[in-house]
Amino acid sequence: MISSHRGSPRGAGLRSTQGEREIGMSAERDRVETFGHLENGLLQAGDWYHWGPYLSERQWGTVREDYSPDGTAWEYLPHDHARSRAYRWGEDGLAGFSDIEQRLCVSLALWNGRDPILKERLFGLTGNQGNHGEDAKEYWWYLDALPSHAWNRWRYHYPQAEFPYDELVAENGRRGKLDPEYELLDTNAFDEDRYWIVEVDYAKADPHDLLMTVRVTNAGPEAATLHVLPTAWYRNTWAWGLDSGPKPELRIAGTAKLRTEHPFLGELELAAEGEPKLLFCENETNMERVFGSESATRAPKDGINDHVVSGAPTTGDGTGTKAAFWYELEVGPGETESIRVRLRPAGKTGDPWAGFDETSERRLAEADEFYEELRPPDADDDEARVSRQALAGMLWSKQLYAYDVARWLDGDPSQPTPPASRLTGRNAHWRSFDAFDIMSMPDKWEYPWFAAWDLAFHCVALARVDPAFAKYQLILLCREWFQHPNGALAAYEWSFDDVNPPVQAWAALEVFAIDGGRDVAFLSRIFDKLLVNFTWWVNRLDADGSNIFEGGFLGLDNIGPIDRSHLAPGQFLEQSDSTGWMGFYALSMAAIASILVRRGRPATDLVLKFLEHFALISSALESQGLWDDTDGFFYDQLRLADGTTKAIKVRSIVGVLPLLGVVAIDEAVIERAEVVNKKASDMLRAAHPIAGEPGARRILLGVVGMPRVLRVLEKLFDESEFLSPYGLRAVSRWHLEHPFELEIDGVSATIDYEPAESTTGLFGGNSNWRGPIWMPVNFLVIEALRRYARFFGDELKLEYPTGSGKVLTLEEIADDLQSRLMRLFVVGEDGRRPCFGWVERLQSDPAWKDNLLFHEYFHADNGAGLGASHQTGWTGVIAEIVFRHCGGHVPTLGELVSGDQVEATV
Repeated sequence: MISSHRGSPRGAGLRSTQGEREIGMSAERDRVETFGHLENGLLQAGDWYHWGPYLSERQWGTVREDYSPDGTAWEYLPHDHARSRAYRWGEDGLAGFSDIEQRLCVSLALWNGRDPILKERLFGLTGNQGNHGEDAKEYWWYLDALPSHAWNRWRYHYPQAEFPYDELVAENGRRGKLDPEYELLDTNAFDEDRYWIVEVDYAKADPHDLLMTVRVTNAGPEAATLHVLPTAWYRNTWAWGLDSGPKPELRIAGTAKLRTEHPFLGELELAAEGEPKLLFCENETNMERVFGSESATRAPKDGINDHVVSGAPTTGDGTGTKAAFWYELEVGPGETESIRVRLRPAGKTGDPWAGFDETSERRLAEADEFYEELRPPDADDDEARVSRQALAGMLWSKQLYAYDVARWLDGDPSQPTPPASRLTGRNAHWRSFDAFDIMSMPDKWEYPWFAAWDLAFHCVALARVDPAFAKYQLILLCREWFQHPNGALAAYEWSFDDVNPPVQAWAALEVFAIDGGRDVAFLSRIFDKLLVNFTWWVNRLDADGSNIFEGGFLGLDNIGPIDRSHLAPGQFLEQSDSTGWMGFYALSMAAIASILVRRGRPATDLVLKFLEHFALISSALESQGLWDDTDGFFYDQLRLADGTTKAIKVRSIVGVLPLLGVVAIDEAVIERAEVVNKKASDMLRAAHPIAGEPGARRILLGVVGMPRVLRVLEKLFDESEFLSPYGLRAVSRWHLEHPFELEIDGVSATIDYEPAESTTGLFGGNSNWRGPIWMPVNFLVIEALRRYARFFGDELKLEYPTGSGKVLTLEEIADDLQSRLMRLFVVGEDGRRPCFGWVERLQSDPAWKDNLLFHEYFHADNGAGLGASHQTGWTGVIAEIVFRHCGGHVPTLGELVSGDQVEATV
């Protein structure tokens, strides 16, 4: 049961019993129903969730492991140290599984006989090494997963030649911002198809019986040898001077068999097929290699690595906290060899291989049935593949997130005291933050840590397959061990103090609707928590009470000519997106309050409170100078220390976001507002469209009035500005010929249209919204268009694309935008997937072309995937786009509530 702060993490991950949908897939549903449900905001977990893919693929270089005086996380624990240093806060590995507390980990190590190290974890460049920021330099895919993790499949392509570690670092270091990244396929590592295809399947015979199958295929023209090392180890909980109980132990228990006992896990047996060599070491730091001091053991964390690669006498004698089964497989060209491993309670008897393959085949068949039932009626096979792999990546990206900020700041009893600068540096104001939870991460390499606004989009996609987990993630951000006492939500690990867009209320409504609109207890709980956060926004980020909001980062890093998070003293940036986000937030909260009123909670005053906030924000946006009537667009405004202002006239998605805040409400709500606040009710009535017959009229409330909405849409739908063949650009293409320049105190800054990678180093360089396609805001804009469409119906038609002479309804326009986003991934008439860009092997090679990646953003002119290559977290929302575009129905709140206060999904 996952309900206590200590003893087990508070995350979890299968469907709730309360919100269970009839999907017609009996085996997975049976597991789900025995799994658990939300109770008082905590997920009461059954056993099926006990083992899952909770390991990161990069723990090195993360903030949690950084104990440097200057916060240089990448340099403090680099990839070269990862094999030798015990991690403090988590573990990493290839195709890794672990128990829910990440006590015992199972993973895969490989060696081609030529590399200087075992391949135990993925390699990539740090933020300072990459010419466009951090970047993984490997090819791996999350091909399949069930919410119960009763079935997961992972794939990796490993060169047979020596892995070009040094070449990748050197060449990317030589290249500048105007050059493309130098990728592994750009080297000769895969020439003549001399590489290994490695697939790992996990299947569960029961909640505590884990079956691991490793298949290696020689894709090359000649026989070759691959060393395969299925590996198990305990997370180091004993080296930090804490009361963690006795040190656990793995020990030999016969040919190809290990045994272990643990207070949390019980007595377990790990068996491997055949007669591999058994190797042991300790998951402890190699002090001599890393720090030049004496190690506590002759068989430290890298002992197995050193023994396999160089024959060093660095392994233990039949016991340790880390162990591996060492296979040397000679595989002919085009042939495949398999290895089977089984982790189960030690009390089980019988042949561990009896029924092994049948169980795996059954779980795969159940996964096929599960996703077939989720397939929308109009989706073809390729669209269904895109959706399934997007969701698989998200389910694989659940990870244990452990981070006790107070302990991190102060240090551990048995370790050196952290530098004094830490107490005033990163996250120093977040001592109350104490996470030990299973969380949905943006991905397992570039961003193996949560990000508050990314998580909202994760939850919208996850709600389709895993609504209990989606709900828990949203509630978790607001729990007392996450949310700051002042009401702020932690932004992301690199800087909890930064500000992310307040999209949690919108996401809660989406999850509520996707799950059938029945779990009012969930909605009520998150509403109470978000009340505090909304108040924090109003009190902290509206400097002069004008209802024009600041906020800095807001998820839109690198979109303007200046760093919005770090302004000069005395300067304020009044942001159209920040103000738009807050109008959106106010309406979302009003919608939630309306549902709660309809379901019997006395929240009428709160409905009116948020409508009043909306009215004030809308009025401010209309009158405070952010609108440029000549251009027909919203721009940020920089207020200087001397009181003067400068408009930041960049045509970016920042100026479109105010359009998101729109909802249709019954006129009776405004009539009730008159009783409380006549001024607010007058503002709500002013200049807002009205539809329907007297007595049943509806009013369209929008942060932006319709005349300005139409002018913004004219630019948004213009193919020479925002409209790309693959969705909406983050910055208008107009700036290609008309770059914006800004000079402040003798310092010049400029921005132009960049459809691909950034040429500036702001925010690491690969955080780039200066032109590429960016899935989250596309999703939000499309859903806003549908809200306008539901109000106006066929009465409002616009030229689309602008200048084409073709006129469509807003519903038709939203459909077309969805199809453009789907076009990034599906095979086109030319037989190519735009997301693979110009990389021919990805486009045409049968071993590569159907293995999809869900990039951070996409080239606005040709659709190529860019940025973080596996950021399934927010790009995974393409699965929900496929569902909605291909005939799947998502009920509006009006349909769910059948009430008279909220008409549409906000």
